[in-house]
Amino acid sequence: MIVSCGEALIDFLPRDGNGATAYSPAPGGSPFNVAIAMARLGASAGFFGGISSDFFGDTLRAALAASGVDLAFVADSTRPSTLAFVSLADGDARYAFFDEASAGRMLTEADLPAFPKTVTALHFGSFSLAEEPCGSALEALMQREQNDRVISLDPNIRAGLIKNRDGYLARLERLIEMSDIVRISTDDLAWLAPDTDFGELAGRWLARGARLVILTRGGDGATAITATQDVSVPGVPAKVVDTIGAGDTFTAGILARLAATGLMSKGAIAALDATQLTDVLDFATRAAAVTVSRAGANPPWLRELG
Repeated sequence: MIVSCGEALIDFLPRDGNGATAYSPAPGGSPFNVAIAMARLGASAGFFGGISSDFFGDTLRAALAASGVDLAFVADSTRPSTLAFVSLADGDARYAFFDEASAGRMLTEADLPAFPKTVTALHFGSFSLAEEPCGSALEALMQREQNDRVISLDPNIRAGLIKNRDGYLARLERLIEMSDIVRISTDDLAWLAPDTDFGELAGRWLARGARLVILTRGGDGATAITATQDVSVPGVPAKVVDTIGAGDTFTAGILARLAATGLMSKGAIAALDATQLTDVLDFATRAAAVTVSRAGANPPWLRELG
């Protein structure tokens, strides 16, 4: 099983309401989306994060269960759910978060679960890593589990929520040292290291402990670098409705494909050859192309990929 760790929230997506903008609630949150996408893509998937007992929390639990995600590791809370209002411009999403004292944000080390040996990998990502106390709790979880399980990291940076850039960057460097797989987007790269070539940055992260570093370029495809490989795949043509959840689906596709092909181990990831790496990237890219072709974070089921 692969457990995705971090925030679950309600996205309020813009809809046309008879000439005025209306907002429709939908389950979301990057780690939440990754868990759902992994399960739909055939992986054994679980979710760890704080979920409220309010009716939004009920919606989140129902969505996880409907896609086959294991709820055993969810931290139940009476605190409110996180809400995010989404603005779309040419299909690209911007977010306004309402997260004060929420079920997810107030997660502490006391909430960290014990994982059975059947959990082979943990995924971390997004703005829960920049908030407190949940960011410290998630870092402590990664620290505790890094030697026994594959660690995946997708910073999925939400710059508007990062109040202490230097502190966040220091945390991110610590997390990268503990991670086996790191995925960033071109937007992430521009924020993290605007004057740095991706190959140079990937080399630095590989030297610090990562085994596989991936850059996604939206419709232009993706590049993956290991200690011995540098592989790129083109984007898959798609009619873009919006990009919500596309990066999460890509990350889920990487993890699901590694698991399905028996490559979900630290050694196997480090030793990926060009053929294996191309196959993994192609699978993830095709999955993400389906997600952008429909509204909201609605990742494909394995049967849709043919």
